[in-house]
Amino acid sequence: MGTYDVIVVGAGISGLLAALTLSKHGKKVLVLEKSEHVGGNCNSYMVDGFQVDTGAHAITHLLVGPLKRLMDNYFDYMPVFEDYGNYYIRTEDTFRKVPSNLKEFVTFDILPKKDRLVLSQAITKALTLSTFGMDLSKQSVYDSLPHTLSNDTCDFVNAISYFLSGKSMKETSVHRMLTGSSFVRDSITQEQFESIVGSRETPQHTESILQSILRSNHRTSLGLKLSGILESSILIKNTVPNPLASISRFAISSNTAHAQGYPRKGLKAVLNAVLYSLPETVEIRTQCEVKRILTNEGKVIGVETDQAYYADLVIYTGFAKNLPDIVEELPVSYVADLGDIVQTKSLTVWLGLDRKMDEFNYIGSEIWFKETPYWAMPISNYDPSLAPNGKQLVGFVFVMDGNKSEGSVIKNAYDAIYHALPSLERHVGMQHEQVTIPEKAAVTINGKFADIRTPVKNLYLAGTDTDNRSMGITRASYSIIEMLGALNEDGNLY
Repeated sequence: MGTYDVIVVGAGISGLLAALTLSKHGKKVLVLEKSEHVGGNCNSYMVDGFQVDTGAHAITHLLVGPLKRLMDNYFDYMPVFEDYGNYYIRTEDTFRKVPSNLKEFVTFDILPKKDRLVLSQAITKALTLSTFGMDLSKQSVYDSLPHTLSNDTCDFVNAISYFLSGKSMKETSVHRMLTGSSFVRDSITQEQFESIVGSRETPQHTESILQSILRSNHRTSLGLKLSGILESSILIKNTVPNPLASISRFAISSNTAHAQGYPRKGLKAVLNAVLYSLPETVEIRTQCEVKRILTNEGKVIGVETDQAYYADLVIYTGFAKNLPDIVEELPVSYVADLGDIVQTKSLTVWLGLDRKMDEFNYIGSEIWFKETPYWAMPISNYDPSLAPNGKQLVGFVFVMDGNKSEGSVIKNAYDAIYHALPSLERHVGMQHEQVTIPEKAAVTINGKFADIRTPVKNLYLAGTDTDNRSMGITRASYSIIEMLGALNEDGNLY
């Protein structure tokens, strides 16, 4: 039996960020994780000499987004990020950069000319409506487009929709498409952060845990921006609200991957930065499954594993859908709302190639949108140490069809890869598959997200099913800031 200020259930990236931030606010924290490893989907491991991540990742909104705020205010060590690069489209005949402005879109001859004009008009209209306050979160991409588009264009829009929400354009909202394309951007300035969480001491200086021992890639501009070395006007330009900025970006932008990055040394660099920053007041116990969250008269008092642990605050970062399994007597309506959270599975195929191939001679990622679409990243281009000397590591991500068996999905994935890249198969020296739920809630039109607060006093939720902004680690970071804000408002933070 133990007593703590806070118990965090789950040691994925959301749980670890919760533990880090709360410990830096003076709390004694216990983190309980049912699996053998911490980090969840924010991790890396070795396969036959290649270092694979748990799913391919691009970390968004790095310059002025939520992860930047958490790093500035709570991290003792900071990972090094490389500029993400560009997005590309691959077809049987061409390999082209994804359009990032109106002129590029109109000349994007992968799609029929008539369709390009229609899509340009639809994007401009949506950006205008969004700029002037129209809520497009319930309007589907499918309903916003004429139904005379060619099959190729429908496949293209569907592929983009799947990778942004896990669902087709009929279930993906226009708002999700705009935010996922970076034409509409969220940001959190230090002033906004302090208004949510409250003012702490002056944000601490963070150190790079990798920069001194790894040879720097030539693409270091994002690292310089994150370190505050570049002119302050860059930050000012990106943080001052401008109601016409979205339309302006579509007219003249040259970069769809604004302030996105990939962590040098892989995802485990982000995980290590969090773990190294944890103070001694945080205790982590793995292979320790929480079987019940304990309450008394409507207030949380602790948790039960094989033994009981007590705390005045519990932060649950597991799947919100599963909360009723370990908390008794939740309101029926609340349980029903949790049941409406939509989830999707993804398949990541990692291929270790015996050489660096011309097909992957780029920095960024590519989309194949024919029949079985994929999103691919040659991550060893960011950091050659992720692959053995002279070799290359590429991750291919597929959205899984829940109506098909896992085996058939994997077979179709390999068929799609080798159809798109016929010369690839004979150079594969390592292949590895991962099936994951990349986020705990998919951003669909009818899918629900859980509130940070629960009906049980002092029991809070955090994670990618409590916030619908952005994706992955960035969304988890948004959730943590909202959790800190709720704790602050409830008098439980300071």
